[in-house]
Amino acid sequence: MERLGLVNYFAAGGLVYAFEKATLASKLILFLLLLASSLSWTVIFVKLGQLRYARRQTRRFLQRLRADAWHLPYVNGERFPGSPEHAVYLAAFRELLHQARPLAATRESSLEMLLPEIVVKPSAMKAVEGAMERELGTQGLCLEEQMVLLATAASGAPFLGLLGTVWGVMDAFSDIAIVGKASLAAMAPGVSGSLICTVTGLLVAIPALFAYNFLVATIRSRIVRMENFAAELQSEIESIFLEPER
Repeated sequence: MERLGLVNYFAAGGLVYAFEKATLASKLILFLLLLASSLSWTVIFVKLGQLRYARRQTRRFLQRLRADAWHLPYVNGERFPGSPEHAVYLAAFRELLHQARPLAATRESSLEMLLPEIVVKPSAMKAVEGAMERELGTQGLCLEEQMVLLATAASGAPFLGLLGTVWGVMDAFSDIAIVGKASLAAMAPGVSGSLICTVTGLLVAIPALFAYNFLVATIRSRIVRMENFAAELQSEIESIFLEPER
């Protein structure tokens, strides 16, 4: 009963009538708008899930990292998939071990077991810093991935809807010119069928715009937190593994 009432509400509001009177061109534009809407909602749910998962995994990683020595999660092979901070952490320690390969040639133990004893020169520490910066860029691109689709839906949907409306009104006036008699009854169906494109365009653009602004602010906050962690990690690595000046 409730579903039937909802259908009657939209029918009484003129949406069903407007769609029935829409021209083929208007219906094609409506199809494109519905496709843009499905893509934008997919991006919204995917990005929200990605950011929520990254926040949860990062919280777990930072709790583990600060509970003991900073190198132990790497030595133990602990994984926190989805956490950008953990990816930066892995990149830093992999590069640190790569720079310390000559040390492993003189010892029987594995390089991971020798990690607490590693001492590297300032030039090697620069390479570690470069590895962290590259990973920061990669993780930032990963967080911003597919946001262009949301921005396109928010900015392009109203113009696409306006195109459908103008096209429909043009067809309506063309029909009146062919008939040779102008009246409200003759114009109303064509105009109504064209205006539905503008309505649909706005219904696509408004949630896409709100979601885009929210996601952009959240991603920027996530990137700033990631950069702060990278700076903290660099200071910690330098204090432990950097060769002291003589």
